[in-house]
Amino acid sequence: MIHPAEWGHWYSKDGKPAYEVPYADPSKGMRPVNLSDARKLGLLPSVTTIIQEASKPGLERWKVTQGILSALTLPRLPDETLDNFAERAQKDSQEQARKAAEKGTAIHAAIQDYYHGGTLHTEMIGYVLETVKAVDKLAGTNFKWTVEGTIIRPDYGGKCDLHGGGFTLDFKSKEFGPDFKKLAWDEHCIQLAAYREPGDRCANVFISVNNPGLIHVHEWKEDELQRGWLMFEALKSYFYARTGLKR
Repeated sequence: MIHPAEWGHWYSKDGKPAYEVPYADPSKGMRPVNLSDARKLGLLPSVTTIIQEASKPGLERWKVTQGILSALTLPRLPDETLDNFAERAQKDSQEQARKAAEKGTAIHAAIQDYYHGGTLHTEMIGYVLETVKAVDKLAGTNFKWTVEGTIIRPDYGGKCDLHGGGFTLDFKSKEFGPDFKKLAWDEHCIQLAAYREPGDRCANVFISVNNPGLIHVHEWKEDELQRGWLMFEALKSYFYARTGLKR
């Protein structure tokens, strides 16, 4: 199954993902959709695009940690100025972030392939089967999941990882070990609150990229989801006001 890149977080009002548009010069192929395209084409922003209006403390902390690790472990070149070293350390930390994102994307895709049609990628068995086991323990097995279902509302869209049986679930791949302190943050709750149908139970399924088979399920309480919806509504209003998009 093909998993499209997620840099084009826009949807048409009839529910079709709008990931890319042609360059003005057709010979150059396709490019990511930008805000100007969205205005011209009347596209809807995705849930993740709207949530980007808020800060993400967990992600920012991880980025700072990666920068510090790069500065501590990267050998300094002879006669290299401090500014040049800082720039090189920053690029190194960004490379580590890119590799982590690629691993997470591969795990996510493998889990979705399994739920779509039972395809089990050999190199991902440890991640996939333990994730499925955790999901079954939470939600049971007496229904068929909707996988990567497109959600279209009057003024936003998105894709939900798993939906069915009164549950809305979202997978998050990240580095953590058995002694983790905090994995679930407000942005995770906001995302699920925007995706879910009224009354759905919602949970994030956290998948450790560095400890295959280590899974943590965080189910959000109803009052937390109500709060998440209020935060999403506020971010949505700010997003439309800032961008000038018409609803």
